[in-house]
Amino acid sequence: AMLRLRFLTWDVKDTLLRLRRPVGESYAAEARAHGIRVQPEALTRSFREAYGAQSRLFPNYGQGRGLSSQQWWVDVVKQTFRLSGVHEEGVIRLMAENLYHDFCSAGNWEVLPGAGETLSQCCQRGFRMGVVSNFDNRLEKILSQCNLRHHFEFVLTSEETGFAKPDGRIFQKALCLSGVPPEQVAHVGDDYTRDYRAARAVGMHGFLLRAAGQSSEPEVPPEHVLPTLSHLLTLIEK
Repeated sequence: AMLRLRFLTWDVKDTLLRLRRPVGESYAAEARAHGIRVQPEALTRSFREAYGAQSRLFPNYGQGRGLSSQQWWVDVVKQTFRLSGVHEEGVIRLMAENLYHDFCSAGNWEVLPGAGETLSQCCQRGFRMGVVSNFDNRLEKILSQCNLRHHFEFVLTSEETGFAKPDGRIFQKALCLSGVPPEQVAHVGDDYTRDYRAARAVGMHGFLLRAAGQSSEPEVPPEHVLPTLSHLLTLIEK
């Protein structure tokens, strides 16, 4: 092989796992259980607004700002309901706590097509692997519940490290844990800036998972683009 790769790091959301249904549908179902009717589309829009505002005010789940990631998320969910016209604070609090815990489970997440097989094949070929994800501390549990955790030597989250991709320090930490020089490590993810460009900035290789029809960034050579995860080993072993 041209690439002498020994270690692979992986993004999780929309690379290995995705939500089973739009956020608004999960929130609407929770509201229905409390006798409250809200349109899923309205909740999805409100969620985007609440999540965006919270991320700007308190980046990386409020790290270093005295917030726990649970409080960070509970506030986002409460604000989502308020923006959608729900105002019973007691019920809002209950729904927010329930939803925070629901998103810990495999019930809300599904493994992307080809992900399990690709990870198993990578392990069989002798690649060591880890996770580098802008996620909160629920990620270990979610990966275990989705039966993917055993593939990885470590799971690095932005909450735990205090640095979020594209900050190179989260990748430096991964390199440190792997004990492998960057030119023998590749990162696989779906975000051009946070995954592909950020990994390459610290000297790692990068593979960009890009579904058909997604806009293409000119800087990404075709041999670094994965139309599906199943293409990964073909590209590595060229």
